[in-house]
Amino acid sequence: MAESGLLSGLRILVTRPREQATLLAQLITQQGGQPVLFPLLEISPPTDPRPLRDAVARLDQFDLAIFISPNAVRYGMQAALAAGALPPQLKVAAVGQGSARALHELGVGTVLAPQGKSDSEALLALPPLQQVQGWRVAIFRGDGGRELLGDTLKARGATVDYIECYRRRRPQQDAAVLQGVLDAVTVTSSEALGYLWEMLDAAERRRYAAIPLFVPHARIAEAARQLGWREVRLAAGGDDGLLTGLIAWAKQRNQP
Repeated sequence: MAESGLLSGLRILVTRPREQATLLAQLITQQGGQPVLFPLLEISPPTDPRPLRDAVARLDQFDLAIFISPNAVRYGMQAALAAGALPPQLKVAAVGQGSARALHELGVGTVLAPQGKSDSEALLALPPLQQVQGWRVAIFRGDGGRELLGDTLKARGATVDYIECYRRRRPQQDAAVLQGVLDAVTVTSSEALGYLWEMLDAAERRRYAAIPLFVPHARIAEAARQLGWREVRLAAGGDDGLLTGLIAWAKQRNQP
């Protein structure tokens, strides 16, 4: 258990979607920090629910279902369970441990997921996904997104269907509403990082680029550096990983 008060007095921007920001905000508060909630993505169900409903009705035709995020679990499993239990022969995988935990909480017993890294590359490296010739794979995701997972599985001989179960949208936010000094910023997707940067004018970009930025993936870190962010810190995935990174940084800055 982390020591208490290690983030005392620090104002930390939390940019997760509003419905996902609660845990990280609580963890920051427990350590004495002040979370500043500023969602950079809005998550909502599909405008037309029929394609998702039709897709989950055919899950018995698939060998593997992959959930790319906790949002995919939330909305995809909601639709799947409304249609009945998951087919018993269906294997289930998740891109990260956060999604795997969400699946376990919904009663899925066995979930294939990488430890440590939470990305498509890590999932694709797992031994059970090396030989998928002839498999039918359903990938639950939002509207759009990376094609690496599906393209790689197709190259290995699988047939892949993308099942879009939620929408991502840029919220009607204005960075001008953020008052006071920020000590750190957390961003968990390249898309959200781009939205934040677009909101800022030239002077604000210079100010934000000097604030330590915490991200859970090297791809986001590289995008931030290309934008001009000067101090980018790569944390482990999930809220616990971000908190650990924030605490390590806070300890460093408090050293004489």
